[in-house]
Amino acid sequence: MLDLQSLPGLPRPERTAAVDSWLSGLLGDAVTGTPAPKQRRGGPPPRTGLDGLALVAVGSLGRRELPPHGDLDLVLVHEGRPEIAAVADALWYPIWDAGVRLDHSVRSIPEAVAVASTDVKAGLGLLDVRLVAGDADLAARLRTATLASWRQAASRLLPQLRDLRRDRARQLGELAFLLEPDIKEAYGGLREGQVLRAIAAAQLGDEPAAELEAAYSFLLDVRDELRRRTGRAHDVLVRQEQRPVADALGLADEDTLLREVSLAGRRLAFVADETWRRVEAALVRRPRGRYRRVRREPLAEGVVRQGDEVVLARDARPAADPGLLLRAAAAAARADLLLSPYTLKVLAVHSPPMPEPWPPEVRWSFLRLLASGRAAVPLLEQLDQEGLLSRLIPEWDRVRSLPQRHPWHRFTVDRHLVEAAAAAAELTRDVDRPDLLLVAALLHDIGKGWPGDHSVVGEPIAAEIGTRMGFSPPDVATLAVLVRHHLLLPATATRRDIDDPATIDRVAATIGHDPAALQLLHALAQADGAATSVSAWSPWKAHLVAALVARIQAKLGGGPMPEPEPVLEPTRPQVTAQAPDLPGATGAVTVGIEDVADGQQVTIGAPDRQGLLSTCAGVLALNQLDVRAAKMSVEDGYGTGVFAVRPRFGRAPVPEILADAMRAALDGTLPLAERLRQREADYRQDAVRSAPPRISWHNGEVSGAATGIVEVRAGDRAGLLYRLTAAITGEGLDVTSARIETLGADAVDCFYVCNPSGEAVDPDQRGRVEQALVAATRGAAEEGALAAGWADTPG
Repeated sequence: MLDLQSLPGLPRPERTAAVDSWLSGLLGDAVTGTPAPKQRRGGPPPRTGLDGLALVAVGSLGRRELPPHGDLDLVLVHEGRPEIAAVADALWYPIWDAGVRLDHSVRSIPEAVAVASTDVKAGLGLLDVRLVAGDADLAARLRTATLASWRQAASRLLPQLRDLRRDRARQLGELAFLLEPDIKEAYGGLREGQVLRAIAAAQLGDEPAAELEAAYSFLLDVRDELRRRTGRAHDVLVRQEQRPVADALGLADEDTLLREVSLAGRRLAFVADETWRRVEAALVRRPRGRYRRVRREPLAEGVVRQGDEVVLARDARPAADPGLLLRAAAAAARADLLLSPYTLKVLAVHSPPMPEPWPPEVRWSFLRLLASGRAAVPLLEQLDQEGLLSRLIPEWDRVRSLPQRHPWHRFTVDRHLVEAAAAAAELTRDVDRPDLLLVAALLHDIGKGWPGDHSVVGEPIAAEIGTRMGFSPPDVATLAVLVRHHLLLPATATRRDIDDPATIDRVAATIGHDPAALQLLHALAQADGAATSVSAWSPWKAHLVAALVARIQAKLGGGPMPEPEPVLEPTRPQVTAQAPDLPGATGAVTVGIEDVADGQQVTIGAPDRQGLLSTCAGVLALNQLDVRAAKMSVEDGYGTGVFAVRPRFGRAPVPEILADAMRAALDGTLPLAERLRQREADYRQDAVRSAPPRISWHNGEVSGAATGIVEVRAGDRAGLLYRLTAAITGEGLDVTSARIETLGADAVDCFYVCNPSGEAVDPDQRGRVEQALVAATRGAAEEGALAAGWADTPG
């Protein structure tokens, strides 16, 4: 009997052997326990025992890769056995009784071949057929027949297989760039290794090389350990299992594990892409008649186009031409082609070390490559996979396949840099120094490969690389500034009041009052955001950054300062509503709503009173509107708040509902705090978080002694803005504006506060504000936990 409890803990070879032995015994028992058929009159004697009967494994068991808690894929092959149905029943039922999942079939060789020639999945599985028990000759003939059928049907089945893999890639993404990848089905996963073997079996591709087999074997180890840890047939490497799996595999930590998974997945995906290109070329029907030579078209010195790829010219001398590598890559990118695999190997073996500093012709080729935009991305991946990119930029190895845990990021660090350079290529006509923009985009996050603030760490690294590339000292200094301050504009625009002269002065001083640096930083911010994700570079953020740049340009050029523009231009006229006047107050409550490209702009007017901004924020939160920016102004006792909002559930705000809610909240008939506490309990998604909030003050960054900025970083939750502004108001300070940003599950909220008395905020008052803000960041669940005595007090 198979010991299912100990089976997952066995190494793969022993696990496969144990299952094979168990199945072999089951087949023997099934044949022995089934009555032999009677001989037909005048016919040959019936076959007995295991003659003409074979139990074969396909799938993971056929490949000897059976994972813990894996299914058994079995085929009972027969030849002239009339009692086959009884034998099959006697074989399958003990497997089911043991609690093992089973995918089974009973086939003759012609039946198996017929299925394999029409069903791509069945054909793929039968390529892994392996004898478990029974007639070895029958199993060998089955394998020969299915292999011949696969090769014959390849022109029809392989396009189906390609489409299946592309669909899975669209659904699950690429293994190399996922924070929680599906080890088996994501593109570049285990399935790619199996597909590559199937293409080789069709004689349309090479057998996987040793390096590829090592990558595939590593992913098998990860998958096995993941299943062993979870006790389930589950192949998604979720975050909570990454550290235990890393420990079990002897890796330093979860980031090391994810990086190794990424490297393996990238290699499998890279070879799969190249193989599919060759398969598609081979399956194209060639015209009949005489063989025609493929035309060779010169593209650059020593580089020619041959068919749909770029190769070296016959007179090229890679060992004596250091510039040939980048010249070939640039020529291929400009023609929107790829280098041939053989050319890549030749360049990898024979290219000499690059002189330092780079000759001007080499630097020019590199810039031409980067300036090709999207066409450069697969070329840079080709150079990276052959180790050529690291020869040009040795620091690249530190960021290669380095995971980024931030939920905004779609890619590993190195791929993000390549994507940023591709995005920057679209902006080269907007700047005076496109060469510096392209290189800065490629290097802006290079510091993430070292400990510390990546902007600070990356500054000297970028300067060293720029010097090696042969840029002049002033250009190197500019590159260093761009890398050091590439987050300056978006961080300032989303967390500071861009209409405050102190904000403009600080940014201008940071960049040395240099208009050229400002121009490049603006383009770099756009490229960086586009390469990150839509969430990281929304129209709202793009508008804020552009508005900030316009104000700094006016400051540097001495021109008039642009008028305040809280959000984008409206896409439809403002819709307004008015509630009845409040008793004893001058002025009605009004609400105006304008659609903009990235949400809505809500303008709320009401008689001024302490905490008006907090009340507005509470009403908006109660109506499921996420606030991204807020500003309050008061004139003649009447307050006007302007809010950039986005509906949390896609429902546009209704001005009449907001106006009635504002009036009810102001006259006390709507208990905002209680209603928001209930809403948070209804929509709570996270458990109690142990990490305390982080609160910091930035009094030196604003105009006026009585004004300051308090920044709060805390877990995001419904009504957080209302609670924070109420806490600040409760300690005697007015909130004049707010910048709100959500980073994954955390909120970064910056509040401009002022003391109505005109005096500076003293340390005691600051301490009280901080305590109130800490209390405000606790949600209903945490308050209950604290009351029960089982949660730690943050701070």
